[in-house]
Amino acid sequence: MYQFLLFLICFFGGAGVAVTGTEGVASSSRTITVALDGSGEFSSIQEAVDSAGKGDTVLIKAGVYPQDLTIHSKEKIKIVGAGVEKVVLQGRGQMVGVLHVGKWPYGATDIEISGLTINEHGGHALGIFNGNRIVLRQLHVKGMVFSQQVQEVRIEDCIIGGSETTGAHFSDSQAVLVRNFIHDNDYGINVTGKSSVRLEHNVITRSLYEAVVVGDQSAAVLVNNTLVKNGGGAAFLDTSRIEAMGNILSFNRVGFLIAPSSQTKVGYNLLFNSEADYMRTGSPNRPAPELKASSDIFADPRFVDTERDDYHLQPDSTLLNVGGFPHLGALPPRRSAAAR
Repeated sequence: MYQFLLFLICFFGGAGVAVTGTEGVASSSRTITVALDGSGEFSSIQEAVDSAGKGDTVLIKAGVYPQDLTIHSKEKIKIVGAGVEKVVLQGRGQMVGVLHVGKWPYGATDIEISGLTINEHGGHALGIFNGNRIVLRQLHVKGMVFSQQVQEVRIEDCIIGGSETTGAHFSDSQAVLVRNFIHDNDYGINVTGKSSVRLEHNVITRSLYEAVVVGDQSAAVLVNNTLVKNGGGAAFLDTSRIEAMGNILSFNRVGFLIAPSSQTKVGYNLLFNSEADYMRTGSPNRPAPELKASSDIFADPRFVDTERDDYHLQPDSTLLNVGGFPHLGALPPRRSAAAR
């Protein structure tokens, strides 16, 4: 499995994202180095971040850091680790979670964090509170990501897994998740309150319950995701508003679970699940084949290697160029050795 996780990082690693709001950063921006062996300006990540000013970058050298980190009252700074497998924030066990961005009543704006692993403590690994324009890129989060009252969060090319609750939870927040591998949580993604979340090209697998749950008055767009080998694919509850297009939901017990009170638009999804592809909520839930879209496809997606978590499509897949999508699901066809 880990070979595939590393492949995901390498495969998508070249895709960057511009952090908005960088105008006006002084030309005197610094790079502040953190190293456990004393070769940098600081051995404490917290002290380095506290010293950082607008436009600065905190560069963390390789090592396992028995430290917690809280970033607040900061604007336009980057935290860059030497590599996701090289830098580990272990935490000290003195607070729930290991890395916090923003804290009440203080926020944080235009923060980018990349290239490190974050362990969990107390069931929580990374929290974002009262922040704006937060980018998380190429992180390995071993536990839950929790966001509350944050705007313009972007999580991309990350691995999130091992939470006994939820991989990523958004409460009254606005976020985009792109090309992440989310695995082995009770729930994959939970969206609550009045959140607005867009999910694109994510693989979510081995959730004990649903891969995605959208409830309350939240809105969500699911495009080109692969939800595979979960208790359920996606649940749309309460008065949520949903658009789900171009996804693959396969080898789950249930594909879509939809509340009558939700507003849901679906189409061009592939469904291949053991109990039902569509269900209505109720006591008990009931199969609802009438919810199927005429453009849906019901067939085995024929992944390259399901047992090894390789959810690329076969080169001769019939799921290419469907409904205006280059391919259904999160990952394109695996190229042949000759083509590579």
